[in-house]
Formats: sequence, C-alpha cells, structure tokens
Amino acid sequence: MSAGFELDPRLQTDTQHVAALPLCDVLLMKDARFPWLILVPRMAGCTEILDLPELARERLWQEINHAAAVLRELVPCDKLNIGALGNIVRQLHVHVVARRQGDEAWPGPVWGSGAAKPYAADTLALLLQGLQQRLAAHET
Repeated sequence: MSAGFELDPRLQTDTQHVAALPLCDVLLMKDARFPWLILVPRMAGCTEILDLPELARERLWQEINHAAAVLRELVPCDKLNIGALGNIVRQLHVHVVARRQGDEAWPGPVWGSGAAKPYAADTLALLLQGLQQRLAAHET
C-alpha cells in the first residue's frame, strides 16, 4: 500500500497475521485470554488516525466495523472494545477486543493486565480459519 511500510517489531512478535484487507493487515494478539484483533493500515509514517488521507480514514472505519462484526460473530462477547492508543507502539494500529464479563481484566482495560497466555494449537487454528473465511467472505 505504502512504500516503506514495515510492521513494528513489537507487533510482529506479539501477533499472528490473519488477513490483508484493502487498507489494513489484520493481526491476532497471541493472548488466549482475550480474543483481540489489531488492524494496521499499510501506510508508512502514520501514528494517528488523522495522519491518514480522508479516504483512507473512511476505509479504516469500514474495516474496523467489518473486523468487529466478524469477531463478534465468532466469539461470544458482552462488549467490544475498540481503541487506538499507541503509547508503546507508535505505529498506527487499532485494537478490537472481544470482552466478557468476568474475563481476567473485567471491567478494566486489557492493556497491561497480567501475562499473555498462548492459544492451544488447535484452538488457534480454528480461530484463524474462522476469521480468515469470514473476513474474506464479507470483505468490505
């Protein structure tokens, strides 16, 4: 999408690639406690949503809505948390987190809440397959 775009090393370490939408790469956090997607626009040098050109901002919101709907379809949740913080990873990225009352961080934020727990291999494979199929089938 953008010349010079590279995924931040911390995002590379902490996530599993799920899919490429027209603007964003969709990543899954490697933390089984919280079904948690991250959307990263493939545009170099962006740290804030307002850094994106207007059409890309509109596209980002479409892709956030699409990813959130897919996550909610696959994972029972009481609330979807959506946020773009960037205090640690400066590269523009948007979190979409499926939350359940009583999860390990409820009702607080997931950021900085305990140590990540890895997915079991079979659970991860099924989740990735479901996400990939639904993201592709309903691509915005």
